[in-house]
Amino acid sequence: MARATEQDPELRKVKNLVESGARPQWELISAEPRQLKRFWGLFESLSVDRGVLVYRWEEGRPGNSWRLWVLPTACIEEVLEELHSSPSGGHFGIARTLDRLKEWFYLINGRAAVEGFCDRCDVCAARKGPGRRIKAPMWTMISGEPFERLATDILGPLPVTARGNRYVILFVDYFTKWPEAAAIPDQSAQTVAEALIEQVVSRFGVPREVHSDQGRNYESEVFKRTLEILGADKTRTTPLHPQSDGMLERLNRTMLYYLAKLVDDNQTNWDSLLPLFLLAYRSAVHKATGYSPAQMVLGRDVRLPLDLRCGRPPNGDPELPYVEGLRQRMCDIHQQGRRNLVASAGMAKDYYDRQHRLLTFLEGQDVWLYNPQRKKGRSPKLQSDWEGPYQVSQRINDVVYRIRKESRGRPRIVHVNRLAPYKGPEVDRDGQT
Repeated sequence: MARATEQDPELRKVKNLVESGARPQWELISAEPRQLKRFWGLFESLSVDRGVLVYRWEEGRPGNSWRLWVLPTACIEEVLEELHSSPSGGHFGIARTLDRLKEWFYLINGRAAVEGFCDRCDVCAARKGPGRRIKAPMWTMISGEPFERLATDILGPLPVTARGNRYVILFVDYFTKWPEAAAIPDQSAQTVAEALIEQVVSRFGVPREVHSDQGRNYESEVFKRTLEILGADKTRTTPLHPQSDGMLERLNRTMLYYLAKLVDDNQTNWDSLLPLFLLAYRSAVHKATGYSPAQMVLGRDVRLPLDLRCGRPPNGDPELPYVEGLRQRMCDIHQQGRRNLVASAGMAKDYYDRQHRLLTFLEGQDVWLYNPQRKKGRSPKLQSDWEGPYQVSQRINDVVYRIRKESRGRPRIVHVNRLAPYKGPEVDRDGQT
């Protein structure tokens, strides 16, 4: 970078001015290019380290300030290639790539550079694709401490790997957003229970609550008994309503997005990519907390390949004893993380609720049920997605209902978003109109 700085006409001029210690009068640089004038305004925050310009960045979050390399134009593509396109970069979007850039470098018009690079990424481009229903207001669940509430899901089936794996079991902490993922050969209840112990309990202790969908493995006696022995509670989503666990659904999409870009042609090495995906995800700033999962759990950033290649400029701030400093950092990060989670959840709920409406159904009322599941022997193109009428037998809460098709039929628990008023002829519970 020192050579690139010296070869950059504007940065070389700025470096020479900083080394001289004399800030020129505005009249002398008013006719210079816009970038040089921008650095004139930042002159007091600039220094030179081993021939490279360094900018001292200050922000109102734990750590207060840190030093960033001023990135020469000639190095932009190479750095963004590492931050975005490498396995540890993860081909994440503009926001996360920009956040990573800001951890090491200062770049005028950095957002435009990142946007242009991501738009030009062939791997990303190859992966991207181009009557009003009831939508209940959003319910938000905010956890207050690490690994208090855990979400879990199983992704697959995927192509069988050389190690015999076909599925991915995922765990993610609601508070820190820390993910754990393991490749597994099957999704039996025994395998799921063992993964919970190995991936979470052995590392972070027992969560108070585990949230999952209604898959047979999670509803099995083996899994329930495991949680009972551990002393953890179990909650679940309603069928065909993945929004009730949107955090995990987004992680699923992000993981598939990552694997699809880096998997080999026969798609059988995806399990070997999981550790690098976890590295990439844990080290990226999460929008909800404002920190990376690594910062929320470890109190520090994890070391990435770029750290070994060029390091990070030292902050120059006095260091506290390690344990005391770590305790203070964790306290500050968690307090700010809680505030960010509450603010993020509030903004998401306000935005979601403006576009949605809630309809209340009464006990005994007939309703349609949205059920787009494919049926064997039937063409999905000719299949009706709505079935019924069902009758509401119980309103469990504002958004969850128990319904049944016949008076003595098996009840179903569904989310209100899957229901619609039935306006056809009256139907008795024996199915006669």
